[in-house]
Amino acid sequence: MSKATEQLRQKDVAGLQAEVKDLQKAHFNLRMQKATQQLGNTGQLRVTRRSIARAKTILAQKQAAK
Repeated sequence: MSKATEQLRQKDVAGLQAEVKDLQKAHFNLRMQKATQQLGNTGQLRVTRRSIARAKTILAQKQAAK
């Protein structure tokens, strides 16, 4: 398990929801930069998309455990 995944698992449901919201906002900003051809490293889109999925997965697991 990676360090980032461990940090996500330590957060509570509200913290995970805030994390997903922040990641989605960051991903949106990256998409806008790409659309205006200001984004140099397009690999960041993939990283943020996967981070969102990772956070949503852990959030769903915590909500199902209740």
